[in-house]
Amino acid sequence: MPEADRGLLEAAARAAGEIALGFVGRPNPVREKPDGHGPVSAADLAVDRQLHETLLAARPGYGWLSEEGEDGPARLEATRVFVVDPIDGTRAYLAGQKAWALSLAVVEAGRPIAAVVHLPALGHTYSAAAGGGATLDGAPIRVAPAPPEAGARVLAPGSALDPSLWPGGPPPVERHFRPSLAYRLCLVAEGRFDAVFSFRDTWEWDVAAGDLIAREAGASVTTRVGEPPVYNRPSPRLPGILVAAPALHAALAARL
Repeated sequence: MPEADRGLLEAAARAAGEIALGFVGRPNPVREKPDGHGPVSAADLAVDRQLHETLLAARPGYGWLSEEGEDGPARLEATRVFVVDPIDGTRAYLAGQKAWALSLAVVEAGRPIAAVVHLPALGHTYSAAAGGGATLDGAPIRVAPAPPEAGARVLAPGSALDPSLWPGGPPPVERHFRPSLAYRLCLVAEGRFDAVFSFRDTWEWDVAAGDLIAREAGASVTTRVGEPPVYNRPSPRLPGILVAAPALHAALAARL
């Protein structure tokens, strides 16, 4: 079933990605969400509608959790749940950048079992199925061998290296950034970067797909407090995220 769900997610993401691309250069009204949760555009909502219709038509018994959808308790009773971010990196998308993604996962018993992160503007698709490995555009991917902390290339917001978060001082890493958190996890899975960390509370839809892709590529994935992420919670937030090859993950976690 995970492989069948992976195929479904890939097809749905590619079709919905064309909708997002279709808004580029066209009117795309934007409003700010309450409580400082960022912008939402007509494109976000159109992609969400397409994914909702396509995925639930194919799997009517699955639950639904989306950044742009109305949440409710029904998903907590479902055996499997779609966890979706229609456009991860909306600000980058609206600014005409290319590093934004559609992030789609199927979660069962709190763990992702199928996942796709699709980047329409870059023409790339990452995917994974539990026990089936991770791929980029159909080719297998693997995390890079763990480097020493000094010089490790990490994807993180500047706030994640605040000395107050690291009792012995922040690690001597080389910091980089990409606007889509889902994409950041996939770049570690691909071996282009060594680690991802973000210590603010993190929405499940931002990381569920990237979590499985990274783990299937050989990474260790935990929250900032060292626990495996559990998804489809009543309140869909996680206490941050830390992703890296096992040895580097252990070294970074020990500093925290």
